[in-house]
Amino acid sequence: MIFLGTGKVSLRTNLADYPVTMALKSGAVSSDLVQFDFAGPKTANEGFKPMVREGAFVAGELAIATYLQAKAWGKKLVALPAPIVSRFQHHTIAYDSRHGELAPKDLEGKCVGIRAYSVTTVMWVRGLLQHEYGVDLNSIRWMTVEDPHVAEFIDPPSCTRVAPGEKLEALLQEGKVAAAVLGDKLPDVPSVKHLIPDPQHAAQAWSERTGVRPINHLFCVHEDLPKERPDVVREIYRMLMESHASTPASARASMAPFGLEANRGGIQMAIDFSMQQGLLPRLLTVDELFDDVTRRL
Repeated sequence: MIFLGTGKVSLRTNLADYPVTMALKSGAVSSDLVQFDFAGPKTANEGFKPMVREGAFVAGELAIATYLQAKAWGKKLVALPAPIVSRFQHHTIAYDSRHGELAPKDLEGKCVGIRAYSVTTVMWVRGLLQHEYGVDLNSIRWMTVEDPHVAEFIDPPSCTRVAPGEKLEALLQEGKVAAAVLGDKLPDVPSVKHLIPDPQHAAQAWSERTGVRPINHLFCVHEDLPKERPDVVREIYRMLMESHASTPASARASMAPFGLEANRGGIQMAIDFSMQQGLLPRLLTVDELFDDVTRRL
């Protein structure tokens, strides 16, 4: 891929609409060096597989677990220390109380529904279950509905694919799984409850103790871009920071900060959780996720 020259570059980009990206996507933050071609799907995670398997996008957001796998398997991508999506994860796993009350430790020996074994939210949730609630992850059966983004990764034997067309919410409410990782919003059903009690308070206490705000998506670029046009990469980072700074304070309060050192602990935790859960073929270091240009941003 050739980015040589000194002029303005157009980058085919996968980036969804969030408070942190609105100024960038609206054109309120612009540049004489960079033109983004926002060619990705409306829901960014639908672009992750094409990005890592086909090189469909030169730039854009990528889930951190997907990026760790992509890096471990030698995909030509490099991260900027620019979190695009970050959130606490304690509230994302639920159970249906019609089938009995459930605590985290009760998951042992049971089935849990997830979108895919390597999904970032699931990685964070498994890590919390193991390290905060003493859950033996090896005792759980994982019911999945999707393939992993990175083709080289093979689901472990503890995974079983559900029948085509089955949805996590239905599996949960029908009692086919004891719990499910459903993401940011639970179904509007009174019997569906958070598995972790008072998840907002639990998440805040965990963050204060660990110093971590979990990253979901990082901004990444093709690895040739910083080699050939470091000025463009620095400009992308400036634009992302300006867009981030324009986000309303109420929304920005829950976001992970920009910068490598500010996120080193959280990135290291993501690596540790991923290794413990068998997501990676080798141990990564935080610093190798970035290059000489992006590491200094």
